[in-house]
Amino acid sequence: MSGMRLQLEDIRKNFGETAVLDGVSLHVREGEFVSILGPSGAGKSTLFQLLTGAEHADGGAISVNGASVSGQNRDLAFMPQRDALMPWRSILDNVTLWLEVQGMTRKAARAKVTPLLGEFGLAGFENHYPAQLSGGMRQRAALLRTVVQERSLLLLDEPFGALDALTRTSMQRWLEVMWKRHRWTALLITHDVREAVFLSDRIYVLSARPARVLHEFQIPLPRPRDGSAKGLQEASAIEAAVLETLLIREQAGGPHP
Repeated sequence: MSGMRLQLEDIRKNFGETAVLDGVSLHVREGEFVSILGPSGAGKSTLFQLLTGAEHADGGAISVNGASVSGQNRDLAFMPQRDALMPWRSILDNVTLWLEVQGMTRKAARAKVTPLLGEFGLAGFENHYPAQLSGGMRQRAALLRTVVQERSLLLLDEPFGALDALTRTSMQRWLEVMWKRHRWTALLITHDVREAVFLSDRIYVLSARPARVLHEFQIPLPRPRDGSAKGLQEASAIEAAVLETLLIREQAGGPHP
């Protein structure tokens, strides 16, 4: 994991008179799974808007694979909170969409995607439409659509936030297995402390707006994270430390706007 995929240095962003990011610095190395955790409205999604080129920073520097970037970057693949599947396209045609947009023929795109359907639990459902699938299956389709682009870094914006608790837990376990198998480089936004600890190698905890990095947590739990008694005890201790960091700063600073 020596290669640096992403580096943010002293990133600042205002929207009008409202300061949203106040000197955020973080990095993601090749093969790492890193999470950004913080209170609602802290600016987590704003960071992704800067990375995808939807917004521009007012200060600081962003580099991907060692090269400075300031706009849309083709080394990043973004998965939004909602699955964003087009209801009139089949699952197969949804998954191949971005490959076709990038110039690949439909035949070539389908040939690339089809061998992966079974691994993502979608074999036999490729001709179904999104409305015919469960929430978890739609999210797996959305993730396949993201990873098949073969970009250097996956940006995952609360991908399981809209799912019920049982499905969410199942998807977290599935993603952990898939990440270990493929060693994607991933940056996850989440409000869920347990999710961040379960999935991550490292966690950046942000303050309330204007966001700063309060603490960087290393997650030394062995993989696979299979829910053993010892693993659960160690994870619970880390979760408590993360929550304490958030709550102490929240109480010290008062309620955020």
